[in-house]
Amino acid sequence: MRPLSESQTAMSIVAPVLVGVLLVAIWEIACRNANIPVYLFPKPSDIAEKLWTEGPSLLTALGMTLRVALQAFAAAIVLGTLVAFLFVQSRAIEMSLFPYAVLLQVTPIVAIAPLIIILVKNTQVALTVCATVVAIFPIISNTTLGLRSVDPGLVNLFRMNRAGRLQTLVRLRIPSALPYFFGGLRISSGLALIGSVVAEFVAGTGGRSAGLAYEILQSGFQLDIPRMFAALFLITLAGVALFAIMIGLSKLALGQWHESEIGAET
Repeated sequence: MRPLSESQTAMSIVAPVLVGVLLVAIWEIACRNANIPVYLFPKPSDIAEKLWTEGPSLLTALGMTLRVALQAFAAAIVLGTLVAFLFVQSRAIEMSLFPYAVLLQVTPIVAIAPLIIILVKNTQVALTVCATVVAIFPIISNTTLGLRSVDPGLVNLFRMNRAGRLQTLVRLRIPSALPYFFGGLRISSGLALIGSVVAEFVAGTGGRSAGLAYEILQSGFQLDIPRMFAALFLITLAGVALFAIMIGLSKLALGQWHESEIGAET
């Protein structure tokens, strides 16, 4: 079964790459044939040229955005997991507080980001708070669902053996919740990046602390559209990389024992 698994893995990488190359080629040919001005819609070759010439400055800005996103992601993991553990201890607590978690999720970050930036004096901390608000809900929701999605028979077995609440949590609920938790991480990692970019748009930070959002704004003001697309490409690439890392961590943690990963390899 191993060769089949390896061929499927190779196909899952090669097929999207071939589709992407085809789409880029069609984009390049269409722009050249239609003589579309570069300030309206650049060709992939124009974007590649900007990535080559403006690479150092754009990568520096990407580093600032990723720093905020990773800080927010880490904060969302810690806070979201603690909240999920609190919810699973009591249905009354979950019913009382979960609507407020939903409220954070459905409130547009653009609406509350200016207030956060005003209240929090440190700009980097304010950006991290904004991105955390965006990223925390999937971890709370998925982890809570996973902690509650336990076989009732196993729960009864633990009770018959006089296992305490802490033992049941550590030995039964947490292992059962891990696939849900890693699913939440996949979603939250991308949302943390999105939240950091949106917060940078609202804050309008420049100078040495400028992220890619500021570079996009500046490129738009200067009608340097290829540079804008280059910055967008780097953001997209960073999001794909974060998602791939989360998949890798999930396989590393679950691949040897959980059926969700074992079944995927057969």
